[in-house]
Amino acid sequence: MRKLTAPLSREDALSLRAGEHILLSGTVYTARDAAHLRMLDLLREGKELPIDLQGQVIYYAGPTPTSEGKPVGSIGPTTSVRMDVMTPTLLGHGLRGMIGKGGRGPVVVEAMKEHGAVYFAAVGGAAALMASCVTDLQVICWDDLGPESVKRLTLHELPLIVAIDAQGNDAFHLGQAAYLDSAEK
Repeated sequence: MRKLTAPLSREDALSLRAGEHILLSGTVYTARDAAHLRMLDLLREGKELPIDLQGQVIYYAGPTPTSEGKPVGSIGPTTSVRMDVMTPTLLGHGLRGMIGKGGRGPVVVEAMKEHGAVYFAAVGGAAALMASCVTDLQVICWDDLGPESVKRLTLHELPLIVAIDAQGNDAFHLGQAAYLDSAEK
């Protein structure tokens, strides 16, 4: 398994291939629907975002409340397609990677190719495993959103799969095609 550290460079993203398994360490941010809407509002108003998106990775997750002595409660991925309408704008402002579950629409894939970004799939239903990879959590902004506030996570070897690489190759489609090819033989 390949090890990566976030934030990611364009070269990091371009070197990844759909279906590749990685262990991600470093700094990533959580943001879901409500936080994405607030970021887009700020950009429309010509204001700065609360985080610099250059090279950053956003994990589409809303962590549960923290247990005593732990940095985070459960932190499983949410369905990524809900962010699709907002994602191209954020990619244009330097976002380099996203973590979630499920596929992405063609407009997002084209924006990923244009900006050299990557989409990682986290295993749904493994929120406790994901939480064990978080060594620190800090609320950055919009605490009023509760679990959907923007948080900075420090990760240690979060297991992920490159779901869609920066060339637009989609592991969901490649896997299905390989399965169908083998079933026909």
